[in-house]
Amino acid sequence: MKSELLKLLSRNARYTASQLADMLATDEKTVNDMMKDLEKQGVIKGYKTVIDWERVENPDVSAIIELNVVPKAGLGFEDVAEKIAAYSEVETVYLVSGDYDLHVVVKAKSLQDVAKFVARELAPIDSITATTTNFVMRRYKEMDVKLYDSDRDDRGDFLL
Repeated sequence: MKSELLKLLSRNARYTASQLADMLATDEKTVNDMMKDLEKQGVIKGYKTVIDWERVENPDVSAIIELNVVPKAGLGFEDVAEKIAAYSEVETVYLVSGDYDLHVVVKAKSLQDVAKFVARELAPIDSITATTTNFVMRRYKEMDVKLYDSDRDDRGDFLL
């Protein structure tokens, strides 16, 4: 039942205990106890709102930065990942398999601010051997929430 509760909360963290209890065919006390237990265990780390930043005046710019890293002896990638995660511009840091080692999502006020962040903060880190910056042009889905309307992206008209 805990995994079902987690799936429901990941879809909508604003469900009330009563709504969750109905969906899980249990009572509110059981739901509240499970949530407290999951929070205490560190399974539930927080509750976030998914925002469609394209609908906000003067939205920030997001970028996905791919980093190649030489792991440190005895520490692996942890040391550099923790250092990167400490920056306020950084939203997400993942260790990944494939052509690069770390996947970092950053948010800043402008393209130039992202570029400065990469050049001044990330690139000089000893363990980092290469960076690739990809700017987010449009979000279609985030945290299992659809962000787009049925409006077509006008770039698709050129593909006909």
